Amino acid sequence: MAEKFADKEFVEFIVKSIVGNPDDVKVERTVDEMGVLLTLHVNQADMGYVIGKQGNTARSIRTLLKIVGAKNNARVNLKIFEPEGSGRPRRGEVDTDVVDDLKI
Repeated sequence: MAEKFADKEFVEFIVKSIVGNPDDVKVERTVDEMGVLLTLHVNQADMGYVIGKQGNTARSIRTLLKIVGAKNNARVNLKIFEPEGSGRPRRGEVDTDVVDDLKI
């Protein structure tokens, strides 16, 4: 029988409620000296729903998760897994195709 953790179930419930492919939502829970780390895996098409405009949805989920963790005397962090080759450049990287298109 799998152990039940309030923090993991909370994230699964919230994320499955906002994505288009709830069956693809998977949360991995690891514990180390820094606290609890929840790694969220979602369908690539749902990444925008989870992150939200300017990261507001992800920030809100993290805030609520800290409250759940505090209630259980644990430090809980959320990592949203982004597979290699995703559609957007990483922070600090420049999409050279766009820059090249601007050159005359």
